[in-house]
Amino acid sequence: MGFTALFILAVGLSMDAFAVSICKGLSIRGLMPRHAMIVGLWFGAFQALMPLIGWLLGAAFADMIAAVDHWIAFILLSLIGGGMIREALSKDEEDCNPSLAPMTMLLLAVATSIDALAVGVTFAFLRVDILPAITLIGVCTFIISAIGVKVGNVFGTRYKSKAELFGGVVLALIGLKILLEHLELLPF
Repeated sequence: MGFTALFILAVGLSMDAFAVSICKGLSIRGLMPRHAMIVGLWFGAFQALMPLIGWLLGAAFADMIAAVDHWIAFILLSLIGGGMIREALSKDEEDCNPSLAPMTMLLLAVATSIDALAVGVTFAFLRVDILPAITLIGVCTFIISAIGVKVGNVFGTRYKSKAELFGGVVLALIGLKILLEHLELLPF
């Protein structure tokens, strides 16, 4: 997986965290830069940690399922992307809790990074160099989440569903690209 594809994947993965960050920014009165840093650090750290855990789990099984690894990557990324698209198109409103307490942020960080765990499994199958990958994912998520807090505070939830929709489409398309490359159906 090249840098461009990995960067696009990192941005796509960060869209759940961005959407929750927008909600946080909307709910925090008297927003200060440290609020954005706290949210960015929680989400960035967990978006980096979860693919590492997934990669470690996937690495244990990668050789056993090498013949179908491209299908697994395609299915996992399509399911994650489809779930994000479904959530973006849902009319259900999420509760915006202004708390930045460790337990609240831990739960949100885990919830927004579960998809990154599955992506980590696909990294093992695709033999992705994990340290640069998780660093890029963590840094992208940190920056995008910190920006999301400010966006939410200034603009409200206007961009929340668009971010989730974008992230879902990106992940599904990357899954399709992996499958088509393996089946040698892409000319490039």
